Amino acid sequence: MKKCMVLLVLGLASYVTFISIIKQNDFDSKSYDVRIINGFSNNSSLPLVIWCESEYSGDMGGRALQEHDDFSWTVKSGLWKTPLFFCTIKWDGKRKKFEAFRVTRDRYRCEKYRQCFWLVKEDGFYFSDDEVAWKKDFSWM
Repeated sequence: MKKCMVLLVLGLASYVTFISIIKQNDFDSKSYDVRIINGFSNNSSLPLVIWCESEYSGDMGGRALQEHDDFSWTVKSGLWKTPLFFCTIKWDGKRKKFEAFRVTRDRYRCEKYRQCFWLVKEDGFYFSDDEVAWKKDFSWM
């Protein structure tokens, strides 16, 4: 009985220590808006085809995006929920699969406005958290 009490006290002390180290916000669920925009200057005859999926949401379906069209969704994350969304984008013989939202990467760079934007252009994929300052993340190849 005495051994059980010692284990219980040690377990409780470990739990209290763990809770004091982790910020309360890390337990809260956070939402992020993810938006992928067709930023091509002239592709009205050849749309940007996008297909997205997630390990949590499954297949989100495909879309054919004309100039300035977008595909968007909301991601919910928390301490025990680390969603990953990836999309395959095709245009004029080019094809690229990329991580549209990965919580371990994007919770920091999207934190300020809780928005993650992707602008797909002829020369590559640009990222922004405010739709003003765009940074090229990678090329098609």
